Amino acid sequence: MEINLDEQRVVKDITLRHGMSVNEITKQLFESGGFVAKKFAIAVDILERMIKDKDTFKFLSFPACIMATGTRGIIVDLIKNKLFDAVVTTCGTLDHDLARLWKPYYHGSFLMNDRELHKQGINRLGNVLVPNDSYWIVEEKLQGIFQDIYDSGKRRLATYELVWEIGKRLENEEGKENSFTYWAYKNKIPVFIPGITDGAVGYQLWLFMQDKEDFIVDVFKDETKLDEIMASLASNNKKSGALMIGGGISKHHTIWWNQFWKEGLDYAVYITTAVEWDGSLSGARMREAVSWGKVKEDARYVTVEGDATVLLPFMIASLLERL
Repeated sequence: MEINLDEQRVVKDITLRHGMSVNEITKQLFESGGFVAKKFAIAVDILERMIKDKDTFKFLSFPACIMATGTRGIIVDLIKNKLFDAVVTTCGTLDHDLARLWKPYYHGSFLMNDRELHKQGINRLGNVLVPNDSYWIVEEKLQGIFQDIYDSGKRRLATYELVWEIGKRLENEEGKENSFTYWAYKNKIPVFIPGITDGAVGYQLWLFMQDKEDFIVDVFKDETKLDEIMASLASNNKKSGALMIGGGISKHHTIWWNQFWKEGLDYAVYITTAVEWDGSLSGARMREAVSWGKVKEDARYVTVEGDATVLLPFMIASLLERL
């Protein structure tokens, strides 16, 4: 392939000045041509197009870990401001969101003595400290919430319906405005949790169901809802897009369902720290999803390598300036 340099964009230096906005810097990142910086800028461009496209149904997917950090605030704002139409995540998202509603998490270090932490009843999540009290309060509160849901006559719930029912019962809780679960309920944004049993909330569900065998969380109701969404998009010639943070089940469920009816996402932004060469889904770049028909051949897509707790606040700040 012969390259005509006269047709190539020239690499430009980044110049900073006092008072620059995040979006002004983001635009320079694109002109800088350098490595992940340019990918970051492309990601913001794609997100802007996706959010502004009124004919696009927008998915947000992420794993639970970032909800244990201050990045939870970014996720809450996205749902509070209705920038996304549906969420796919893991059970731990509810664990951390509810635990932090009632009890604080604390700063720690990656290098702390884990044996000593265990003796003191403190769990380490990276450099975040999660006391056992945080899980005990979830256990205490959830059993009452589940009983209230049961007493209201609800017997078979999809995971997104369960999230709404829990969120509804946070109305009188102090600090509910900081809760992802509350805003998902308030704005009726479906939150799909295909691995609902893999976490504290799922375990509390299992305990509650020991005495209430007719109380069922039906993941197939979630699949039916997703099928209805995708079928409606296809029949009305609508698009779909996704911001995917991290991999695993939340990422796969998002791209998996976009394979059906629509033959792939029209917009896709993926943030990951995983490597590609081990064949994992978390490491798989968006271009690989094209081969499966999970992202369209002519889609606008990018994979941004890096830590979402660093990238996401600046990415969304830049996006909000444009919106």
